[in-house]
Amino acid sequence: MQLIQETPDLSAYLAADEVVDHDRPVVRQTAARLAGQAENSYAYARLAFEFVRDTIPHSQDSGDPRVTWRASDVLEQGTGICYAKAHALAALLRAEDIPTALCYQRLLDDDGGTVVHGLVAVRFNGAWHRQDPRGNKPGVDARFSLDGERLAFPAGPKSNELDYPVLYAKPHPSVLAALQGASDRPHLWQTLPTAL
Repeated sequence: MQLIQETPDLSAYLAADEVVDHDRPVVRQTAARLAGQAENSYAYARLAFEFVRDTIPHSQDSGDPRVTWRASDVLEQGTGICYAKAHALAALLRAEDIPTALCYQRLLDDDGGTVVHGLVAVRFNGAWHRQDPRGNKPGVDARFSLDGERLAFPAGPKSNELDYPVLYAKPHPSVLAALQGASDRPHLWQTLPTAL
């Protein structure tokens, strides 16, 4: 699949905003701590990915009812669903000048319908590489990779699943509206986007 930048301006994928708020102290401090352990930007990107994947539980897996959507809140509260975790990883990567996009899949849900799943794409060596910081669990083994995707959920085209090719500089409006409008995670589960 060919990934398509929403905007040709690469600086848009480094910008801070209300959601990917890498100008906030908690994001800067976390990024600085991780950068201190990395010998180069690739190693930093892998460490940031593993930090978000492994130390911030997916709220569905942990049973946490809180809904986070701003990257700094995800880091401070230590919880989030796939979209929120993608926002946190994007903020950590952009904080260290690694272009990072938000991207999405449409996957089957447990009820046979579809749901939009959030992940990121990082730019290294002139190419975009999708990464999924959702968090591993039995049956899910996502890994950081620039050599072939290791996503949590590879989309199966025969089952009406698909990978959206657009790389967004900001969260898709339907994703952000669902996160901001939810009183808690059970409510969010009723309003998750089913398609973009």
